[in-house]
Amino acid sequence: MACNYTLSFLFYNDFMYKGYLENKFDVIVVGGGHAGCEAVMACAKLGLKVLLATLNIEHIALQPCNPAVGGPAKSTLVREIDALGGVMAEVTDATYLQMKTLNSSKGPAVRALRAQSDKAEYSRYMRNLLESNENVYLKQCCITELLTHNDEITGAVDEYGIEYSARAVILTTGTSLEGRIFIGLTPYSAGRLGERAAIGLSDSLHKLGIETKKLKTGTPARVDKRTIDYSKMTVQDGDEELHFFSFKPNRPIRKTYPCYLTRTNEITHKIIMENLDKSPMYQGLIQGVGPRYCPSIEDKVVRFAHNPSHHIFIEPEGLGTYETYIQGFSTSLPADVQVKMIRSLPGLENAHIIKPAYAVEYDYVPALQTTHSLMSKKIKGLFMAGQINGTSGYEEAAAQGLIAGINAFNYINKSDMLELSRSSSYTGTLIDDLVTKDIQDPYRMLTSRSEYRLLLRQDNADERLTAIGHRVGLVDDEQFFRFEEKQRLIKEESKRLESVKIPATEKNNEILAKYGEYIDRGYRASELLKRTGINYKVIQELDENTKNLQIPAEVYEQIEVIVKYDGYIKRQQDQVEQSGKLEKFKIPENIDYASIDHISSETKDKLAKIRPKDLAQASRIGGIKPADISVLMVLLDKHRI
Repeated sequence: MACNYTLSFLFYNDFMYKGYLENKFDVIVVGGGHAGCEAVMACAKLGLKVLLATLNIEHIALQPCNPAVGGPAKSTLVREIDALGGVMAEVTDATYLQMKTLNSSKGPAVRALRAQSDKAEYSRYMRNLLESNENVYLKQCCITELLTHNDEITGAVDEYGIEYSARAVILTTGTSLEGRIFIGLTPYSAGRLGERAAIGLSDSLHKLGIETKKLKTGTPARVDKRTIDYSKMTVQDGDEELHFFSFKPNRPIRKTYPCYLTRTNEITHKIIMENLDKSPMYQGLIQGVGPRYCPSIEDKVVRFAHNPSHHIFIEPEGLGTYETYIQGFSTSLPADVQVKMIRSLPGLENAHIIKPAYAVEYDYVPALQTTHSLMSKKIKGLFMAGQINGTSGYEEAAAQGLIAGINAFNYINKSDMLELSRSSSYTGTLIDDLVTKDIQDPYRMLTSRSEYRLLLRQDNADERLTAIGHRVGLVDDEQFFRFEEKQRLIKEESKRLESVKIPATEKNNEILAKYGEYIDRGYRASELLKRTGINYKVIQELDENTKNLQIPAEVYEQIEVIVKYDGYIKRQQDQVEQSGKLEKFKIPENIDYASIDHISSETKDKLAKIRPKDLAQASRIGGIKPADISVLMVLLDKHRI
């Protein structure tokens, strides 16, 4: 008995020891959406042991709203994620149903790639990336409490009372945090349709001194494609000449599928207006502010009453499902009203609704409580990314998740935090806006939000950020070598075009006439390329040597932008230089704003709340006047406070 007892005791202790190790991680990521996946992959690729705790592992990288990636400004974020070593671009390129370049006839600052994704395939591909990494551990559970010691993260507790130790925690809770779904006037606890809410974590944040507020978003209904009459709609095809998000080679060429366009009408609007008393938004049941740039259909009809109709896009959700997404038709009206609304649309007269539209109200953490590294100002080792910071959109979430993952690694290794500037990226602009401005509605990245948008294009994201990704350790040597080769080609070909002479021959003018151009003397190829109607392919027609070089499209497309917009680009580079002067004035973390004379009490309160890191950030705070910046500059320069 004694021997058996000893063996049992040893086995028990061995089991407990292993169990302890199994619950010990470097990083815990809470939430398996787009922010969570990027955070997990960044940490795991950098060698950290990561626990991904998510409410439903079948919903990893789910696209709960539109099954698409990219679009204006968002495509630049995806390209930046790829340049830094993230995975969203790779997954999108591997699972697209359609690729389309938007605003192709406009300037390069607003051109945008958009992919219609196979929703289920996207999720499966991302999950496979996670599960194939030996540093990643999945757990289906709800994290209800954060563990700290001396205002530093030590771990977390799940709903079953199991404790997990970690040196960093990244919260990427999406719309799940205390989520309530509305379909009509009766709410119920849920973060997304068919998925429970995350209950308890908000209380834990409050106990740690972290404030939460409410936001609202929504998603349209899904209908059965077999009940749609597409003949009454306008076909929306993708591009024949494909472009991709990832800078990596060997992107898959897949069969593409169309989307369709229909419109609301007088009957649709009448149904909506007659049922506003059943809208939780209009009855004041939803307190959270909704996304300004993606309003519900009832908001559109009320706010734009002069508009007789609104575009509605019909988009496939994937090859393995009949579910079809009704873009632009978000609503929280009752399900029976939704049936009438949808069946009033041309082509949807007999539509069968698989899933109703809904609105969801959820907790978020205003990002003024967060640094540019996305770490909490109150709790060291606690990072937040995605909708918990007050944003909307998969791309915005993924970009934040990647930065949070990188900085969790930096925090654990006591390295300098990665804080991207506004002049370096849309990602830097996004984060700076969040931590500097008092955002009141779900933040969406727009080209207009960046004062440097001509410098921060989707085509040159690799030029701006690949070296950073390589230095961090997420971009491998092979990818970095390809990047350097591309930059070498751009530099050499740009220089060569300066020396190529295009003579004013009859043959050349016949070619130029096709593009509405004419020359009466010889021009350098670089000079011709500045003309609106001339692109690199025209230069290839005019010059045999250029044609024979076979320069890759990704190289000559960037050369075109550099040549055509040279003056504008230099002007923005001057702006960056001017802004850089303010960035040199660093503001001490412990500065006592209340003791500073010659600035108003309101200004002091704002500065104390946000605690900007330099004068450039201080100048971007709403309500801060140039005179206030001048006062601070004098103090910093003369007194070295």
